[in-house]
Amino acid sequence: MSDPALEPLLQSPIFPRLADEVHRVAIREKEAREQFLKELTPEMKAEFIQGEVFLHSPAKARHLAVTRDLLFALTKYCRETGNGTVFSEKCLISLTRNDFEPDVVWFSREKAAQLEPDQMLFPAPDFVVEVLSQSTEERDRTVKFEDYAVHGVAEYWIVDAEAETVEQYTIDPATDRYQLAEKLAHGSVKSHIIDGFEISWDHLFG
Repeated sequence: MSDPALEPLLQSPIFPRLADEVHRVAIREKEAREQFLKELTPEMKAEFIQGEVFLHSPAKARHLAVTRDLLFALTKYCRETGNGTVFSEKCLISLTRNDFEPDVVWFSREKAAQLEPDQMLFPAPDFVVEVLSQSTEERDRTVKFEDYAVHGVAEYWIVDAEAETVEQYTIDPATDRYQLAEKLAHGSVKSHIIDGFEISWDHLFG
């Protein structure tokens, strides 16, 4: 049985022509991705998204502060509980089509046990945080939003450092897509997937 997403293509009277074009695009994208990975250096912060390379500009102080404080809190949690591993923005998440560098990622104890010390390309984590910036917000809310869900990232936080809000998304089992669990502008944010992890709004934005 074919994927329902392919039905419009399969039913088209010009299916062979479209299939040839899809194949050509896929080959070009594969070659571009291989070149991206070959040229990527540790100093670069870059992502490969739907055939394009996106270089990231320096972040604002509030963005850096929120990322730092969340990373510190989650690192402390992991060390104290032994539950999983956390990495920051230089962790390149390599999914089926795209390569992302989220601001913060967490791997469960089971997934972390499979990671190698010299590993440079990482599978989908269990938890992802993206701290919004003007240049990345559209991708954080569209292609990344869909891609993380498709690849089973169980929880996704979108943090707006300027508005001082946290949007907390979890996967709806009925649709396999993200649903908004909470949007918080005060109090504490408690993870749905990381057992016992909670961070206060004051800790993030105070």
